[in-house]
Amino acid sequence: MKKILIFIFTFNLSIFGTEFITIGTGSVTGTYYPTGGAICKLVNKYKKETKIRCSVEATDASVYNIMAINEGELDFGIVQSDAVYQAINGIGKFKNAPVEKLRSVFSIYTELFTLVTRKDANIHSIDDIKGKRINIGNTGSGNEATSMTLLNELNIKTSDFSYVGRLKAGEAPNALRDNLIDGYFYMVGHPTANIKDAANSTDIDITPLNGKKIDAFINKNPYYIRGVIPSGLYKGLNKDVPTFGVKAVLVTSSDVSTKAVYTLVKAILEDFEHFKALHPVYKYITKESLLEGLNAPLHDGALKYFKENNFIK
Repeated sequence: MKKILIFIFTFNLSIFGTEFITIGTGSVTGTYYPTGGAICKLVNKYKKETKIRCSVEATDASVYNIMAINEGELDFGIVQSDAVYQAINGIGKFKNAPVEKLRSVFSIYTELFTLVTRKDANIHSIDDIKGKRINIGNTGSGNEATSMTLLNELNIKTSDFSYVGRLKAGEAPNALRDNLIDGYFYMVGHPTANIKDAANSTDIDITPLNGKKIDAFINKNPYYIRGVIPSGLYKGLNKDVPTFGVKAVLVTSSDVSTKAVYTLVKAILEDFEHFKALHPVYKYITKESLLEGLNAPLHDGALKYFKENNFIK
């Protein structure tokens, strides 16, 4: 019986020629997960014609996604552009192990590094985190990678904290509410449900990340850009907050088929206004900005679409 069932399943796949692709994202309360869902929604809109079916998977985010893509466990992943830079160049979390098969698909939106704190913790600058209970991000996440890169540059050691958190981003708002941590780092597109949850459950601040030390850090790491978290996005926050950030980018492997990547890019670009309406963070995306902040070579499928449509000469 098992042999017959296996035969029928294989026979059906061969008839329909369906290719299944999976996008690795991040925490379900972050911005990566709904972004993966938005991409899959448009790809699956044309699944009868293209025979490409897309699904989304919640993961531990950037570093995990890159490693899973390299090992063939994921087809695509949404990641921070600094993590891509490190992976391509074999530095940071990828020291002496460059991910040679990593390929860019397109850039999506700007993510800003955010220090969310309890208001009663009185953390008004990056130096104030010493002696506090700070969540730097779960192991293998872009949050952890960026947190440690920044802390190392500022000569702040994890031993300077009274507690070092390794929670996933989705767990941090509840930990903040329950007074288990004083603050958490989060690289994310704004607005995000994660910080809305935190602001709705306790009085929070978002700490400015600026000044001479931060300027030197950005100048030393050119894949970072300056940015501002606008006032009014979250309860109780009525001022703009300066910080720095990266691009959230969609990446894949050179092993993934040209057809799959081409189909995905086409689905987004040819229904672009619909895509932009699927989340507030996409408001400032332009078709031209999709090619900004890419630190890995373009996949052949993406390059084919962009050249055919004169985005690249």
